[in-house]
Amino acid sequence: MINRILHLSDTHGQHAFLTGSLPAADIVVHSGDVSFAGTEREVLDFMEWYFALPYRYKIFIAGNHDACLFGAELEGLPDRCFYLCHSAVTVENLTFYGVPMFMEEVLSGEYAGRIKSIPAGTDVLVTHQLPYGILDAAGENHYGNADLLRAVRELRPKCHLFGHVHDAYGMERIRTTIFVNGSLLDEGYDMRHRPWVLERKAGGFSVVTGRL
Repeated sequence: MINRILHLSDTHGQHAFLTGSLPAADIVVHSGDVSFAGTEREVLDFMEWYFALPYRYKIFIAGNHDACLFGAELEGLPDRCFYLCHSAVTVENLTFYGVPMFMEEVLSGEYAGRIKSIPAGTDVLVTHQLPYGILDAAGENHYGNADLLRAVRELRPKCHLFGHVHDAYGMERIRTTIFVNGSLLDEGYDMRHRPWVLERKAGGFSVVTGRL
């Protein structure tokens, strides 16, 4: 059974600084922006590091910085390691669905359709984009997506994990869903924030911060 989820986001090529400082969990989930410039070399370096982490399962998606993953099909990943691109995986007792953020899909309008295709029965929704009005503010501006907010309100996953807006790092519980912005870097791209650990309790999940 999955009892502890470790959530990371927006490491932007600085993942090596986390080695040895991450808390225990059953599964680690990275919600995008693994790279800075979006090059294949950066993403391969991340995957080598990520797949070597001592967690039973690993899931990651792409963020808007991870341009080289647009249209890519990642084959031959290690056992229990999953790249989710508008796709789902059921890990033991939880179903995870991943929605990347590629600017090509945003500009073409395809992204809105992708949001509408998130299936019912998703326990943990992993996106890079944020739902509008929830942990999405930088200064006086909100950068979340209204379609995503509507989808989450309808689907009511147990957890919604995302990143993207570094200054909006935090967690919030609304009804039965825990929302977590796991951006580890601040707006100056310095690693300032702690990773989140979600612990399964009777009736749902609770959230604590991990070591950094």
